[in-house]
Amino acid sequence: MTFHCRDNIMFSHEELERYNRQIMLFGTEGQKSLKKAKVCIAGAGGLGCPVALYLSAAGIGNLRIADYDIVDRTNLNRQVLHWETDIGNHKVSSVKEKLKLLNPHIKVETFHLKIDDSTVHDLVEDVDIIVDAMDNYDTRYLLNRIAHEKGIPLIHGAIRGFDGQTFTIIPGKSACFNCIFPTSPPEEIFPVVGVTPGIIAMIQCNEAIKYLLGKGKLLTDRLFIWNGLASEAEYLYVSRRQDCIICGNKDHQK
Repeated sequence: MTFHCRDNIMFSHEELERYNRQIMLFGTEGQKSLKKAKVCIAGAGGLGCPVALYLSAAGIGNLRIADYDIVDRTNLNRQVLHWETDIGNHKVSSVKEKLKLLNPHIKVETFHLKIDDSTVHDLVEDVDIIVDAMDNYDTRYLLNRIAHEKGIPLIHGAIRGFDGQTFTIIPGKSACFNCIFPTSPPEEIFPVVGVTPGIIAMIQCNEAIKYLLGKGKLLTDRLFIWNGLASEAEYLYVSRRQDCIICGNKDHQK
């Protein structure tokens, strides 16, 4: 049996039971907002796995996940949806298998592809939010540009060692990724302890849920910086740059 809500969103008895503690917090209308949402997760690795796990558990109705890599044993200390038996498989296939076991009430689309200019437009078509779970700056700059062009909120996350960072971008209203990072650092294979992406990913999920519910204060114009060794967090307050090549004043750039 199913119960109907407005906008043709329906909840089964199983869903109402599953989401009971959330419905106590923000009602069936809030849960409906999560169920009808579509979120693109760019990356299925250290950040992407816990992001996908918790958004799925929260009942985000439509997840679109893209990654080009295959599972390697060196991934297993932090990429929590990939297990020993998944080594050699596409990461997106591994993630989809686990998510459907966790929550059969959601739709999970996966794409084994490289996110570049030829794929990104179709990938983010009609999504409500993009979650940056990447490990390289070139793709982050691309996601920032496409988010600005299409007016899609973007939630950035990055980690290294015991440290991490995250912030939320609302195109046209807040500082974008290029405002804060006008140039990229050198590429590297960086060390990381498994809990760090878990911590940053949880904050990214919290931002996504707040945005979809229209609740709370987003991490816009604030770079959240996590120092795991000190168990301390601080904020770097930022603002839009007039000379930003993505969102700045075009006359100022001339």
